[in-house]
Parts: sequence; C-alpha cells; structure tokens
Amino acid sequence: MPSQIEHQLQQQLESRKERSLLRRLVVIPETSADFSSNDFLGLARNPQLGARFLKELESFPINTPPLGSTGSRLLDGNSRYAEELEALIAEFHHAEAALIFNSGFDANVGFFSSVPQPGDVILYDEYIHASVHDGMKVTRAGVKKAFLHNSLEHLEELLQTVRREDQQQASKGAVGPVAGLSGKNNTKTYKQRNIFVAVESVYSMDGDTAPLREIVDLLEQFGAHLIVDEAHATGVYGEQGRGLVNELGLESRVFARLHTFSKALASNGAAMVGPKVLKEYLINYARPLIYSTFTSFSNLASVKSAYQMLIAGETVELVQKVRTLITHFRTTINIPPHISLLPSTSPIQGLVMTGNARVNALSHQLIQAGLNVKPIRFPTVPKGKERVRICLHSHNTIEQVDLLIRIVEEWVRKEQQDQEVGAMVPLPALLDTITTTTTAT
Repeated sequence: MPSQIEHQLQQQLESRKERSLLRRLVVIPETSADFSSNDFLGLARNPQLGARFLKELESFPINTPPLGSTGSRLLDGNSRYAEELEALIAEFHHAEAALIFNSGFDANVGFFSSVPQPGDVILYDEYIHASVHDGMKVTRAGVKKAFLHNSLEHLEELLQTVRREDQQQASKGAVGPVAGLSGKNNTKTYKQRNIFVAVESVYSMDGDTAPLREIVDLLEQFGAHLIVDEAHATGVYGEQGRGLVNELGLESRVFARLHTFSKALASNGAAMVGPKVLKEYLINYARPLIYSTFTSFSNLASVKSAYQMLIAGETVELVQKVRTLITHFRTTINIPPHISLLPSTSPIQGLVMTGNARVNALSHQLIQAGLNVKPIRFPTVPKGKERVRICLHSHNTIEQVDLLIRIVEEWVRKEQQDQEVGAMVPLPALLDTITTTTTAT
C-alpha cells in the first residue's frame, strides 16, 4: 500500500503528464544523427582528443596520482596538477587567475551566493541560467532584478535607478556619529553599492548572443561589474576558442567569466576566471567548492587535453565546419511566419511554436526519422515560446541537415493542411515515452 507521500508524489507526476511536462531519462539510439547535444565540435568522440587524453594518463607514474581526488579541494583534493591546469587556463583566457569548480552550475551558485556583499545589487538578463537563480536565492545582495532579454534600454534604466538611490542616501550625510577607539567621534558615511550584471555570451535556449560591447560601455558609466557565462561560447567563439568576450576584445573590461568544460570541450567542470583576489575569495567563501569532493584526476587530464587541442589550433577547422552548417541551415530552411526561426549565429538554432504538445509532435517526427532533436517546453522557456532546439555540430553532414529541413517543412505543411480541413494533428502528450521505442534509420 503506497504511503501518503508516495501517493502525493504520484499525483504531481500525473498532473505533469497531463500538461505534457513529464520528464524521463531516455537512452538515445547510437545510430541517431545528433542534433541535440552540446558537443558542438564533436570532441566527445574525436580520435585526436582521445589520443591526447590517453597519453596524458600514461604520463603519470603508477598509482600517482590516485584515481579520485580523495577529498574537498581545501582538504586532500588539491594537487600541483590542478594548480598547473588552472594556471594554463588563466593564461589561455588572458586572465589573472582561474578557479576550477566541479560544474558550471556550482561555479555560478558559488559566485552569486558569496561575492555580492550585504545590500549590493544583482541585475540579470531575464533568460539567465537556472544556476544563477539558485545562487541568488541565498545571496546577501539586497536587490535582485531582471532586465528584459538583451535590452540595453531596460538595463540602463535599472542602473540609473540604483545610482539615483545611492545618491539620495549619500546626500543625507552621515548615518550618525560613531565613537572611535580614540574616543573621538568619527562619521559613518554611506557607501555606494556594488552592482553585478549577469549575462550569457551565447544563450543556451535561444542561441543568440549578448550585445557585450554595448553592455560593457554602459556598465563602465555606472561603475558596475559584468559577469559573463561563456558556457556555450567556449571553444566555438574567439581566437582558438577563447570565447565571445575574447572575440570582441573585452577581456580586460569584464570582471569575471565562466568557461565550462562540459560542452564543446567534451569534459566536465568549469573555471571561473578573473582577478586573483576573486579566486582567493571564492576559495574562502564559495560553499559548492568548499564542501564538495573535488573532481577526479582523470577528468582534469581530460580538461587539459581539450585545452591542448585549442592551444594547438586543432579545433579551428571544426569551428569552420560548424559555421558552414549554420549558414546552410539558415539560408535553406523555408518555414511560414507563424513559426519563428530564432535569430542566431551560434550552433544553437530554435524553431518557436506555441504549445508543449506541438513541439513534442515535431520532435517526435524528427526522432522517428533518426534525427535526435529535443523539444524545449514551458516552464523551461516562457509560455508561448516553446521550441524545437536544433544544435549543429562538426560531425553533422550537409545531407543530415537537408533531411532535417525537409522533415520540418513537410510537418509544417501537413499541420497547415490538417488545420484547414479541421482535422486534429496527432500531438503526443509525452515525448519521452515514445522516444524509448523509436528506431533510427
């Protein structure tokens, strides 16, 4: 007999299922063409990276280092190898220092939960990643406010409001006399608040890029600090994959950048790069770093191998191939106005159509044809902005892209025809159940 809590949990799952929101773990057939993963450069199965990785592992003496890190970074998990890798990453990204976290999620939570001081201000793009939101839940910042996606006007309006409030407080003069140790009266004056602005260089669900140059110019007028999540730009943008901040020549004008290893670099973890004092501060205050067992040596070796490929220029040709596919996809596909192709120059392309069931249906059609394409549903994206998310990779072929385009166009035409005759288009309520039985061609 199920307990009360089991019954309640099952009811909530049934409610999700009815709203086409139920999630399941799915094993994708290996024969499927990949149009879903974040493996933009195909390094996850790249022979050169594999060879570098094995060579790096073989360079270690037997049993040194151990397989696992054996503890938290602050206890037993630190090593000369980890510190040398951080130095390599910092140098590559033209930063004073780099600090490795177990994941980009941990890095964002660690930063936004600890770096803003009591009363400070965090302004963030409304499409910022969930990890930033989780960090802000426990932050000491006094103000947390979203600005409209990529809107310089709204961001400027919020910045003006913050600084106007600061000026009003400062104009009131001293808070009051404070007796110093010498017995003399000192005055406690109002300190201007720190402003942190959080953006992604490439947005994971839309694939568009932030207007970083304009944002930096704006923030410098208000003495604000920019934090850029480069998760989906690392390896793909910039000189040898250094990211969009590098491509725009803004490295010295950005306070902190997050570079993840789990997407184009085919590894796990992330590094927060920025001033040396930021690294030292995070070591002392970032709880996800302090209270987590550090990543394994084998993973550090994988990260190092991926960076060696970037440094050697071995990914330049892969990036060019991805960009060729992006251009081909965008100039070839022909869809009606009621389905929106999101503006994107990145490997992430999105077809927006209203309703979870509709994006489930189109994704199902593509999966049946052996193309792994996922629907992105509300509440992951705003209601009415549901989309099929298409990721292009260096391991995709022109023929695969053309097949994808043909299926999308045919599905759209059939949907229009069925609507004209009043027929109901079959819309599967639960994509994840059907994918487990799909066979790829």
